[in-house]
Amino acid sequence: MSDLEHEPTVAAELFGESIDAARAFTAALAREGEERGLIGPLELPRLWTRHILNSVIAAPLFHGSVADIGSGAGLPGLVLAIARPDVQWTLIEPMERRVTWLNEQVDALALTNVTVLRSRAEDVRLVEGFDVVTARAVSALRTLIPLTAPLVRDGGELTLLKGMNAANEIDAAQKQIKKFRLSNVRVEVLGEGVLPETTRAVRALVR
Repeated sequence: MSDLEHEPTVAAELFGESIDAARAFTAALAREGEERGLIGPLELPRLWTRHILNSVIAAPLFHGSVADIGSGAGLPGLVLAIARPDVQWTLIEPMERRVTWLNEQVDALALTNVTVLRSRAEDVRLVEGFDVVTARAVSALRTLIPLTAPLVRDGGELTLLKGMNAANEIDAAQKQIKKFRLSNVRVEVLGEGVLPETTRAVRALVR
């Protein structure tokens, strides 16, 4: 793990009392992530900045019950669950080896606010929806909206973590935005003046 990025000073501020769990998770991901196909071989030198902090900066946006679609390595779902123990998280991931990893980390970190569900998003059936549904680096917005919006309760929110092209993705997804009755669709830039790389969240109400 000699190439692992040194923990940025701001990490302790963003995670608060949960920083030790965040360090343990980051160390485990650095140690096993590439071998288990969770992260690429070039990610260690930017693991904190590009992935951990990029996820946790969105923590204040969530409340109640949240689903993370395509959780993979636990980005953003596990990171957010560490930072927000007051929120109930459901991590939805179809690949067995990634589900195994997620469950291992939930146990290792003693996270009592996380449920891991092995499923594709489109196969999830709910009696009532989630307060918020999120995803990070899963697919373009026009593909992602049909997977995520049906899981949100009436009046709930989508909070999807995106890159520099977030606004363009909104423009390209107007058909899906209308079909799934999204309103107040906007891009919020997170971490300006705090992180070296900002995060963009596409947020919308589902009605």
